[in-house]
Amino acid sequence: MSRILLVDDDTELTDLLQEFLTGEGFEVTVANDGGRGLELAQSQNFDALVLDVMLPVHNGFDLLRKLREEAGPVSRSLPVLMLTAKGDTVDRIVGLEMGADDYLPKPCNPRELAARLRAVLRRGRPESGEADDGSSRGALASGPLRLLPSEHQGYWEEQLLSLTGAEFAVLKVLVQHAGEVVSKEVLTETALGRKLMPYDRSIDVHVSNIRKKLAEQGASRDLIINIRGAGYMLTQSKGD
Repeated sequence: MSRILLVDDDTELTDLLQEFLTGEGFEVTVANDGGRGLELAQSQNFDALVLDVMLPVHNGFDLLRKLREEAGPVSRSLPVLMLTAKGDTVDRIVGLEMGADDYLPKPCNPRELAARLRAVLRRGRPESGEADDGSSRGALASGPLRLLPSEHQGYWEEQLLSLTGAEFAVLKVLVQHAGEVVSKEVLTETALGRKLMPYDRSIDVHVSNIRKKLAEQGASRDLIINIRGAGYMLTQSKGD
């Protein structure tokens, strides 16, 4: 049973979502302010965090920043799904830039939330047939870039990349299709597990974050290029 931490100060909403998600097979813990949410995220093991933006004590962005920058390795890698105001594109982009894996506008459909959570959780699990013994079996490589799907880890010239689950999933698709253009539609469906929606910039932000993290380890910013109107391409072919 997957353990979910739900942080939102709307008690009526959290009661509804907790009841629904419990019926869908999730174990749900609720916090109604950012301070308590941060404490729980750092002290207990959860499989995913559902996080509202507008919160007392610590707002959602502060909580996310503390998790990604200041917390231990377990909570730093915790998948985060942000709840944002409907139509507020800025909050969505800021959340993704800070390391959120996905977002859902409020008021959200509980069934959609459950589906998004399952997609987030699938990204954090090894695929059938992948190595789980720490060996290089099942590894993907393109030049100095190497991915270990069984461990959800990526390396550039043997330097570990600090990737979120969504970033790893996006990079994995690009490596699998190195030297080919991959459309945003395919990246969204394959890596994020959902359809691309109008004005959805999730893939753009995830790719931007990946570029930054690769550049910090010495990779060229042109390693991943944007083909306007077509999608993204990892320019380095497999075996380079």
